[in-house]
This record gives sequence, structure tokens and C-alpha cells, in this order.
Amino acid sequence: MFRVTRYIDSLLEPTPLAPARTPPGPVVIWNLIRRCNLTCRHCYTVSADVDFAGELSTEEALRVLEDLKAFRVPALILSGGEPLMRPDIFELSHRAKELGLYTGLSTNGTLITEDNIDAIADAGYDYVGISIDGLEETHDQIRQRRGAFRESMAAVRLCKERGIKVGLRFTLTRDNYAQFDDILALTAEHDVDKFYLSHLNYGGRGHRHRKHDAWHEMTRDAMTRLFDRCRAELEAGIRREYVTGNNDADGPFLLHWARRHFPERVADLEARLLAWGGNASGEYIANIDNLGNVHPDSFWWDHHLGNVRERPFSEIWCEADDDLMQGFRSRPRPLKGRCGACRYLPICNGNTRVRAFKTLGDPWAEDPGCYLDDDEIGLTEAVSPKMILTTG
Repeated sequence: MFRVTRYIDSLLEPTPLAPARTPPGPVVIWNLIRRCNLTCRHCYTVSADVDFAGELSTEEALRVLEDLKAFRVPALILSGGEPLMRPDIFELSHRAKELGLYTGLSTNGTLITEDNIDAIADAGYDYVGISIDGLEETHDQIRQRRGAFRESMAAVRLCKERGIKVGLRFTLTRDNYAQFDDILALTAEHDVDKFYLSHLNYGGRGHRHRKHDAWHEMTRDAMTRLFDRCRAELEAGIRREYVTGNNDADGPFLLHWARRHFPERVADLEARLLAWGGNASGEYIANIDNLGNVHPDSFWWDHHLGNVRERPFSEIWCEADDDLMQGFRSRPRPLKGRCGACRYLPICNGNTRVRAFKTLGDPWAEDPGCYLDDDEIGLTEAVSPKMILTTG
């Protein structure tokens, strides 16, 4: 996750650079259930409104929570499918909070109603993220259910009324790019605490729908507007949290934005971005799926490291030594093409590897989702021909 607000705030209000911190364990995204009441086009879990056999029982899930706490996992994100469709969601959530785990809920929001908002508030989630993919017609089309937008926005209102930190998650595609400003305005109108721009990653149905991925110029424009919006709000005294995910080229792109607006602060920002270090899949980001299989991140469901029914997560994570995990944990990673020769490799760390694997069959090939041009990353045509976004 790239914390846009933190870095732009450092440009406006410089503070001493803190030493780079090594997290005690990985952030864990846990897909507790695969069942979902929606069938979204870009769903990385290929969920559906049916029961999936073999999911972890309550007792098994509680044992996993104990292990995550002992392993000093800094944050736990409960996801799905739709996690609110799991009957024991509140029991597991309460236990996670009792153990002292930072606990987020990742939901489509359609099942948050007056009937369960008190239970959601009582669970004590540190953050509730609700997915919005455009204005009403576009959102309902992408989510493939009429009325989904209104239900999700009603959930935002209910969370705000109960004092729950709530955010909107927006996956940028060609289908909703034109509504990006409208979504930012919606965020402000509802005084949403956090806005998360997710770049499309090619896992699950996201791979089949990669032809809808935003063109590079669309991504550049959206990111520029996001930086500009964040800056304007900070200067106006508004401290909304803006973050992005699934494209670590956002860090170097912010550096180029800063050269235009804060040239005297570029060296300091670059030092902060180097301390961040970019993509952390397989190192400080982990995933557990609904069956208990452990993966390098949420988009690598076809790569199994082990199963928590057979071994504790902590043991699996410490002993995962296959080629992919060794590559993830190498500095620098064994990257090829533009990524391998990029001047910003120490900042980006090669970006997410799923797009390269899905489109080129090689997890270490150059990332087709990188939207910086060759000049920006320090290459010439002689080093690498200009990459064009794969759309087929």
C-alpha cells in the first residue's frame, strides 16, 4: 500500500526522516469465505453466491488467530468473497480484537444495514473498506447487480453515523476513468475517512477482464489528479487519508510530480520512498484463502505455500523457500527487461509480479502495468523498446 497523504504531507510540512522500520511480521489478508452476493467483473477470488466446500471451521480459524498474534502480525484484513456472509464473522472479529490485532473489514457494503450496524460497531474494526467502482449505473454494471451502489453508499452513511472509520475502494479501469473526479467528489461529500485507489491486478476474473485495464495515460492523469486533490485538501486543513495499491510505480511517479511542485524537497522525498521500499508481496504481505492455503499475496491463488490445517501459518511463512518466494525476498529481485534496468528499482521493488506472470508467463518479466516511460525510468531505446500495455 502506498500512503499518498503521508508523503505529500512531508512535502508540505517537513519532519525529520525516521529510520526505516522492519515490520515484525507480514500484514495478512484473510479471505475467510469465498461466497459473495455479487459477481464483480474484476473479482480476484472468482467468488459467487454459492457455498464452497472445505472452508475453515470456526475452531480452525480461532487457532489461526492465536498463531497470527504469536507471530506478531501487525495487521489483519478480513475479506472474502463477502466476509459478512460468514456466520461466525463477529466471533472471529471480536477474538482478533481481544488479541490486540489491528483488524480491518473489506466488504462490498451491500449487507451493512440497520439490522447489523450495531454488531459491526461493537466488533471494533479499526477500518471498514467499502468498494465503489463508479457512479450508480457504472458501479451496478461492474458489480452486476442493480441497486448495489445505493446499498453500498447507505453502508458508508451508517458507518459514519456510528463513528466507524470508513473508506471507499476504487479500482481504476477504462470503464470508470471518466468518473474519477466524481468519485473523489463523492468521497468529500460523504466525509469519507480514507480513499483507496486500486490499480487493476490480473488475478481471478481480473485476468479475464484485463482488456478493460486503464491505458497508461489514463492512469497517469488519475494519479496526478489524486496527488493534486490530496495536496489541496491538506493545504485547506482537511486530513483525509489517500492510499493506492497494486502498482508500486506510484512512488516514482510521485517523485516526478514533486519535481514540478516541490523541487527543493525531492531529495528528502526520495529518501522516504527508499525507506518505504515498494512492493512487499511474499515478504511483508501474505494471504490466507478460504480453504486455509497460504499465498504470497491475494493475487497468487495458484501458488500454494502450505495449508494452515497442516502447519501453522508462522511455520509456513518462515520456511517458504520455493523459487518464487526466494525471488520475492531477494534485494534486488531477479527482474528482467525494463523492470530489471529501472533506476527506481530500489523504490518500487519491481512492482506487483502477477501482471507479468499472467501476460508474459514469467513472474520476473517487466510489468506491463508500469505507466512510467523509458526516459522517466532512465532507459533508452537501445536498452529496452518502449513497453505498450497488453490489452488482449
